[in-house]
Amino acid sequence: MEGLEASIVSKMSAMASASTRRLDPEYFRKQYLLDQQSISERASQFVTCADLSISVDASAFYPSIEEYYETGDLPFYRVGDVDGMIDSERALRIPAELCDRFPTLKMVSPGDILLTKGGAIDRTGYVRAIGAVSRDLIFLDTSRLPEPRRLSLFAFFGTELFRRLLTRSSSQTAQPHLTITLVRDLPMFLGSDQLCNRVASLINSAYRRADEAGRQIESAEDCLLKALGLADWTPPEPLSFTAHASDAFAAGRWDAQYFRPLFAEVEQRLLATGGAVKLGAILDINSRGRQPDYSDEGLPVINSKHVRTNKVLLDDDNRRAVEAGAPVVIEKGDVLVNGTGVGTIGRAAAFLHEQNALPDNHVTVLRTSRVDPIYLAVFLNSLLGQLQIERHIKGSSGQIELYPNDIAKIVFWDAPDHVQIDVRDAVLSAFNQERRAQDLLEAAKRAVEIAIDDGEPAALAFLDAAEGTS
Repeated sequence: MEGLEASIVSKMSAMASASTRRLDPEYFRKQYLLDQQSISERASQFVTCADLSISVDASAFYPSIEEYYETGDLPFYRVGDVDGMIDSERALRIPAELCDRFPTLKMVSPGDILLTKGGAIDRTGYVRAIGAVSRDLIFLDTSRLPEPRRLSLFAFFGTELFRRLLTRSSSQTAQPHLTITLVRDLPMFLGSDQLCNRVASLINSAYRRADEAGRQIESAEDCLLKALGLADWTPPEPLSFTAHASDAFAAGRWDAQYFRPLFAEVEQRLLATGGAVKLGAILDINSRGRQPDYSDEGLPVINSKHVRTNKVLLDDDNRRAVEAGAPVVIEKGDVLVNGTGVGTIGRAAAFLHEQNALPDNHVTVLRTSRVDPIYLAVFLNSLLGQLQIERHIKGSSGQIELYPNDIAKIVFWDAPDHVQIDVRDAVLSAFNQERRAQDLLEAAKRAVEIAIDDGEPAALAFLDAAEGTS
C-alpha cells in the first residue's frame, strides 16, 4: 500500500453519501472525507440554498442564438466571462427580447453568482449588471440576499474547500459536470454578520480598483482617438455601394462585406496622418501557436479565453505544456491577438507578465521593436483597429478566422512618442489597479478560509491587516 491512498467506508455511509449514489473510489478520497468531517463539526456555520431561500437555475437548450450576437444591448454571459470579476462591458450583446421569445434563456440580476457547469467546473463569478446566461452556466439568485451575505458567499466560492466540494459533487462522465440538483445541496459557509460585513468591504474595495482600471483603459483609447481627431467620428454606413472588379481581383475577395465604404475611409484617415504603415512592415514576429502538448510541467498556456481586451489572464488555472517544438514562445512585451471565435476574435492585449508562456493554435503572437507594444494593443482594440480586423476576418458563422498574413495587412498609425507614452502609462496604471483588485479578492477568500480553519477572531485579525493596504 506504500504510495497508495485508501479509504474505508461503510456500505450504509456510501449509499447515503449523495443523491446520485456515488460508489466510485474518487468520491471517497481522504481529503474529501476530511472536508466532510470538518463541515459536520461546524454544522452551525454552514447553510444550504434552501436555508437561505435562494434558488439554483440554468438556461436550458434554447435554439441557437449565435446569429443574434452583437445585435442588441443585453450582456450575454458565457463560460469565458466567468472568472471572479465579470466584466459586463466586454461580454457579447444580444437583443433583450430573445429572453421573451425563448423562455428557457434565463436572465440574471446584479448580485447573483454564476458557476461554470462543465470542464473547468470550479470557476465562479459575481454578476454586477443584468444579463442573459448561456446554457453552460448555473446561477444562484443570491441577489435576494443582503449585499454582505452574498459577497461573503462569493468569497467562500473561491476557496479551495468549495472547489473540492464542486469537484466531488460533479457527475463523473467523460468530463466533470455540475447539475442544478447537486449544487442545490452543497454546504456553504456563512459567518457572523461582522465577518460578512468585513469581507464585503474588502471585495467592494477590489471592485472600486477594477472600475478605476476600466476607466484608465477608456482614457487610453480616448487619448489615441483624440490625437487622431476622431473622438467624435461616426463611420459611414450607406445603404448601397459599389466596388471595381479590379479591386476585387487585387484583394482576392468577392464578398460585399470587404468593400464597405467605412473600411476604405479608415485607411484613408490613417494614411492622411503621414505616419501610417502596414503592420507587416514593423513586426519581427507574427505567428500563431500550435495545439499544445499538455502536461503537468512546462510553461503556462494562453488560449482565447485568457486574451481579454488589453489584459492577459495568467494564474494558477492556466494549463501547462512543454516548450519543445513550439513555433513561438510568448515573452513580456509581446502582443497577443485572438484568431478565432465569435465575440472573441480580434481581441488584443500586451503580455505584461514576467513569466514566459505558450500560445495555443488560436492565439497569434506579435513582436516588434519599432513601436510600444502596449500602444499597439490599444490601437488594435480601438475602433480603427477593430474595423480593419472585421474587414480581414474570413469564414462564416462559428468558423471565422483571423490569420497572421491578414493581420500583417492592417494599416497602423505609428503615433508620435508622446501619444504612445500617454497610452502606455494609462494601461500600466490599469494593470496595476487590476492586480491590486485581484490581491484584495484573494485576501477576502483567504479570510473566509481562516474563519473556517482557525475561527473568526483569527479571520478578523487577518482582515485588519488586509484592509490597511486596500
